[in-house]
Amino acid sequence: MTTMEIPLYSWLMKNPPVIEEQVIRVLVLRAQEGDTEAFGKLYDHFFLPIYRYTSFRAPSDLVEDLVADIFVKAWEKLHTYKVRKEIPFGAWLFRIARYTVIDAYRTQRDFEEVSDELVDDDELNRADHRTNKQDLLRIVRKALAELPRRYREVLLLSYVAELPGSEVAKAMRSSEGGVRILKMRALRKLESLLPLEMVQRA
Repeated sequence: MTTMEIPLYSWLMKNPPVIEEQVIRVLVLRAQEGDTEAFGKLYDHFFLPIYRYTSFRAPSDLVEDLVADIFVKAWEKLHTYKVRKEIPFGAWLFRIARYTVIDAYRTQRDFEEVSDELVDDDELNRADHRTNKQDLLRIVRKALAELPRRYREVLLLSYVAELPGSEVAKAMRSSEGGVRILKMRALRKLESLLPLEMVQRA
């Protein structure tokens, strides 16, 4: 286990309450029958993971619109989702999220994956060694932006969206073993891009 195996993003937002997969399937079936309240419960459960994922992929001024678009597309495409164990609803939803962000790249040529307002890594070398959360977030986003796309994707789905390995595999159309290897390589690469002091603190 590398030092980066500890989720670095736990301080960003509180996690949503855990809902059993069986309950999610029931809510999906109800939503497919037109029950907007059931879809609202799915929205409440998945909003924070989707928001966190999108906020690491898009400029802050576009995040809210993209998140809204993701859930609109999910509602519109809900009838195409087949409730079965092989493809959890969360994995299906994150596929929509991934392609929504990709579509945004294609339609906006000046779209950048992270904000330009990045701090210099040397800020961690200040005498008091105190860096606020926003600075840390910017440093992590800068390092993530330098990763190969699939490395970045597996880390965002695993640690920002906090999907289980099985759902990450489905979302990325890979095997669980392939995801584990990819995540290990991605963590090592990310570790090499972050300031040493930040890695040691993790």
